[in-house]
This record gives sequence, C-alpha cells and structure tokens, in this order.
Amino acid sequence: MRRSRWQPTLLIHASIALHLLALIVVIAEPGQWPWALGAVLANHTLFTLVGLCPRSHWLGPNWTQLPAAAAAKNRIALTFDDGPDPIVTPQVLDMLDRYAAQATFFCVGEKAARYPDLCREIVRRGHAVENHSQHHRRHFALMGRSGFMRELQTAQDTLTTITGQRPLFFRAPAGLRNPFLDPVLARLGLRLASWSARGFDTRIVDVERVKMRLLRGLRAGAILLLHDGNAARTFDGIPVILEVLPTVLAAARAADLRLVTLRQALS
Repeated sequence: MRRSRWQPTLLIHASIALHLLALIVVIAEPGQWPWALGAVLANHTLFTLVGLCPRSHWLGPNWTQLPAAAAAKNRIALTFDDGPDPIVTPQVLDMLDRYAAQATFFCVGEKAARYPDLCREIVRRGHAVENHSQHHRRHFALMGRSGFMRELQTAQDTLTTITGQRPLFFRAPAGLRNPFLDPVLARLGLRLASWSARGFDTRIVDVERVKMRLLRGLRAGAILLLHDGNAARTFDGIPVILEVLPTVLAAARAADLRLVTLRQALS
C-alpha cells in the first residue's frame, strides 16, 4: 500500500482559518458570539452542499475524467457500480468480451464476499475490481474519519483477499462525501473517482433515455457510470444496463474509442 501525503484544499484551509478567527472573536468580544456562530454554521452548510456534488474537487482530488495523456490516446473508461450481481454481472462480462473492452467494477465488499468467484472472474477477464466501500451504507456521507477508515479498509482487505489485487481507486456510495474522506483516501493510497457521464440506470426504466444520457458524454477521456448491481428493470423485467450496454459499446467502437480500466489510464 502506497500512502500519500494529505494536502488540504483551499476550501479546507479557509475553513480552518474561519474557525480559528471565530474562536478569537468570541474570546476577545464575547458579545459577538452570534455572528461567530453564524459564520461557522454557514461554513458547515457550504461543506454539506459541496459534499452533495459528486464531481466537485473542492474537498480533494477527484477523477471526473481520464488524465489528458489517456484522452489523447482516445481512451475512455466504462465503470460499473454496486456489484457484483450473480445475474447481471456475468452477462455484462460476456458483452465486454464481444467488444474486446476492458472495464472497472466498483464492488461492494460484502457482495464480493458473497460472490467471490464472480469477482475473481472479473479480474481473470482483464478487468479491474475497485473499492466501493464494504457495506454501501445510506448514511456513508455522514460518517466521521474512523467510520470512513473502517468501511474503506475492510473493503480493501476483502477485495484484495478475493482477487489478489489491491484496489487503487475508490468511489463513494452515490458519490456523496464530506471533508473527512480525503485524509482517509490519502492514508490508504486510494484515488477518488467519480464520472463525466452517468445514465441513472438504477432509477430510469426508459432505455432510450439512459442511452441518450451516456451517448451524449461519449468522448475521449470520458468516465461513464453504469450499474451491474441495483440495476433498474424495464417494464418487461429486463435489467436496463443489459439493454443499454451493447449500444454504448458499439458507439465507442464506431468512434474509435478504446475502453480501458482506470488503472490502465494511469500509464
């Protein structure tokens, strides 16, 4: 595991300075405490809003697209969240094989432990398994530093034990986070990855709408988000991703875009 040194963003530095200033004001002029408290609450509100923006860089580094060098080589990344799923994931793997495409699977640790052979199959076929937390908790963005550390470290250990490959990337459940996450990522040597385009295929059952959202973002350097876990179903009961993925893969081939894992985009 390669740890990196945590470097607070400008917003974090400004927040620390604001808290210190508020403390100094209250000590020097106790009667000004309502103003000091208001400033601190406004600061916390800002952090909450920023944490609700998955593609924001204000809390720390965040891959919203591939590095420039990868984009220059016409590379794009297809990523799948919330798996593995015993019904959907094998079909996704077969579709990727037909197009000689490689992808990144952000797996939930407890699901990986339930279907370890499926995780190993993902890696065997040349794809990458990355960290999507151990339990995918709904309140993930409300956790503190120790909660983040438990979730991410446990998932790191689970996925590494199963696949023999230590995750290099992390995607937060629903993309939501708070300022305590970035120091934990630095300590674990993980990069935060979000996306440049997503299909909302866990909620939208209209296949054409999902296709349109993804195809609009199909360009060199793009990171596309789909879900092999928690996939929405069409009115016929078919997972939306299975109706959408062949079109996306065909469009990428027609545009001469090479589908790679996030790991491959590092080189």
